[in-house]
Amino acid sequence: MEGSSSKYFLATLLLLHALTSHVGSTSAARVIEGSSSTDFIRRSCGITTYPQLCFTSLSSHASTIQTSPMLMAKTALSLTVSTAQSTSGMMLKLSQTHGMKPREAAAMSDCVEEMSDSVEELRKSLSEMGQLRGLKYQLVMSDIQTWVSAALTDENTCMDGFAGKAMNGNTKNVVRGQILNVVHMTSNALALINKYASIHG
Repeated sequence: MEGSSSKYFLATLLLLHALTSHVGSTSAARVIEGSSSTDFIRRSCGITTYPQLCFTSLSSHASTIQTSPMLMAKTALSLTVSTAQSTSGMMLKLSQTHGMKPREAAAMSDCVEEMSDSVEELRKSLSEMGQLRGLKYQLVMSDIQTWVSAALTDENTCMDGFAGKAMNGNTKNVVRGQILNVVHMTSNALALINKYASIHG
């Protein structure tokens, strides 16, 4: 009876050891996988004009991106759409405030329109990212690249409207600060999209 108890105890210990080893190896694999994804994002961001912004904005999405150039480009574009939308809304509210100089008001009105166009172009691009397959891949990718490039042009045009000494003041500082962030994010997204296109093509 005592021998049976010892065998049962030993078997239980071996089972527990096996389970613990499995859990440990699984946890280690997750750490390695997470580290691999983060390293992939850091390396991929190296091709962008603003790598630090690229990494800080995308590293929290490592579990989604993993090591996929397509998912990285799509995530970057999705974050850019969200940022552009919130900035566009802020610009609309600013345009409705009183006390702006005539030139500021005109530049703000143009900027609201340009940011609205940018958001629409970015939205269309993000929607088309889900259609990148089959025989139409090249055509769809070309459309995406064109729309994101157009969005970047609209954003820069908005910012240019507040250039020059005649536009000094709080309005200029607020607008340029907000738009500059969107410009940088759009530029990074376009770089990652172009990189994915070059790999796939």
